[in-house]
Amino acid sequence: MSTLPKPFLTPEDYLKIERAAEYKSEYYAGEMFAMSGARRAHNLMAANILAGIHPQLRRRSCEVYPSDMRVLVSATGLYTYPDVVVVCGEPQFADGVMDTLVNPTLLVEVLSPSTEAYDRGRKFEQYRKIESLRQYLLVASDRVSVELYTRQASGQWLLSSAAEPDEVVELESVECRLRVGDIYEKVEFEAEAN
Repeated sequence: MSTLPKPFLTPEDYLKIERAAEYKSEYYAGEMFAMSGARRAHNLMAANILAGIHPQLRRRSCEVYPSDMRVLVSATGLYTYPDVVVVCGEPQFADGVMDTLVNPTLLVEVLSPSTEAYDRGRKFEQYRKIESLRQYLLVASDRVSVELYTRQASGQWLLSSAAEPDEVVELESVECRLRVGDIYEKVEFEAEAN
């Protein structure tokens, strides 16, 4: 028995389908990948981060978006939905629809067991090709652990981490601060299965 090959989709095909869809899908190299819904802890952390950043940006030339803002990595063709996106300066979009940002300053991913390796590896590999990107924040959803990658003038990425509720994460790229305890407010970790 043979399987039919998946049809190759152009970015234009993807955007046409995606803009009419009831659910979100990412796109890379001619294929669409459906996204699953997130658990309570994941949603709480993403909301807490957005709520913590938004008031600090209100009177500045930066905008913060939730996970419905699609980001295009122009250099690789990846279309993806980070959990939180911040752009400082004039936002630039892939086209006139203004739903696909191409110049983020800060990207945030809340790590899920099913996506953690990808978010740390191949996705970050692609994110590093975004010239405007200055920081990448990874937040664990199974424990208190926050990792911040900051692009240095040399192009290298410097890792800093925090795991205590009273520690503060300095988001220098957008001139914001987040207290670790605030990121994890109301989050209850699931018990490990035996």
